[in-house]
Amino acid sequence: MALLRSPLRRRSFLAVGVAGFGLDLVDFFAIRKAQAVENQFETPPVVAESIIHINLPGGIAAQESFDPKPFAPLEYRGELKAIPTKIAGESFSELLPLTANIADRLTVVRSLTHGEAAHERGEHNMFTGYRPSPALLYPSMGSVVSHEFGPRNDLPPYICVPNAATPYAGPGYLSSSYAPFSLGDDPARAGFKVRDLNLPGGVDQARYQRRLSALESINEHFAKKTQADNVAAMSTFYERAFDLIGSPKAQEAFNIDAETPEMRDRYGRHEAGQRMLISRRLVEAGARFVSLTYGGWDHHVNIMAGVRGSLPAFDQGYAALITDLDERGLLDKTLVLVTTEFGRTPKINGTAGRDHWSKVFSVVLAGGGTKRGAVIGSSGPTAMESEDCPISPEDLATTVYNQLGIAAAKELMAPGDRPIEIVDGGKIRKELLA
Repeated sequence: MALLRSPLRRRSFLAVGVAGFGLDLVDFFAIRKAQAVENQFETPPVVAESIIHINLPGGIAAQESFDPKPFAPLEYRGELKAIPTKIAGESFSELLPLTANIADRLTVVRSLTHGEAAHERGEHNMFTGYRPSPALLYPSMGSVVSHEFGPRNDLPPYICVPNAATPYAGPGYLSSSYAPFSLGDDPARAGFKVRDLNLPGGVDQARYQRRLSALESINEHFAKKTQADNVAAMSTFYERAFDLIGSPKAQEAFNIDAETPEMRDRYGRHEAGQRMLISRRLVEAGARFVSLTYGGWDHHVNIMAGVRGSLPAFDQGYAALITDLDERGLLDKTLVLVTTEFGRTPKINGTAGRDHWSKVFSVVLAGGGTKRGAVIGSSGPTAMESEDCPISPEDLATTVYNQLGIAAAKELMAPGDRPIEIVDGGKIRKELLA
């Protein structure tokens, strides 16, 4: 069945209005609301059942990670060496030896571009697939997945490890009931304990059931009095919290101590490794979207010290995650996405660092129906700009949604009954797919 779309799209409407068709905004949005309900979208097949999104905040330099420039002048390539990978003819930074050894399971995109060189704008692009707007805060990919699919196996559908990294990781214009569940503690810390996961002291199972019954009665009363989002969202929040607290199997997904010492060592007893290990536990148990954040990559000064201090731990944890998922038969149905806000300047600056650069940077995908052992796009000889196969955040988000079985052209309702496409203008980039 072909995708049925209205010929009158929002951008087209602006031109129509100028031409004097006499359609006012109230009429227009009423029509679009009806169409949003009536239109049937060709839902793509589900390839990836879960996603692990690894966010590297601050803007990691591709030159010091996934796109080294060994033949560029020193002031461009930096002092790190390039090492061969399991993708013939391709190299990574010397700080990624373990990742280089599993590169035959990865799709490296070296041509991401969006033109936004401010941190908050870059974050918004990469978390939502939209350019920032002063009029509307768009939902993150995790919140859209939560909205479209809901919980599975009593686990929150969208989980942040250890916390939401940015306001743009939230539900945006969607109900706050689609906000992420945050661990609130770091799994690498001794005595790690997920916030609000267990019953408080003095509350036994019988008391828990009485509280749950009382809550249901109160929620029913308020639901009859008002349709306000905050009432419905709070009701949903408490229902999911009670489901989680009442499910020992769901709680066990957060129990990183259940892993063998050997497995914890394999990932690395550091923030990167343990955050990736608990992310694997969560998707294995049924979480749909896990977003983890690691490090700080805003290296305006002394970039070599910065990446030497942070990248080896990422290398160990990431290589272990991909290998572990593959060994468990989970990689084909789990999409692992590594992103950052933007890239770094082609030339090292006067303080031995690199500044913000949004014309081109790298992201990495693995599993979930993406290609194995592929490098897509080019940033040219000095990482100046995308010289081949430029890919936008809209394209990336549309492709990710496609693998999850979500039509990015589907419209959700923003405040004021405004129909908004999940992603506006993105393309499914088949170059990335198996």
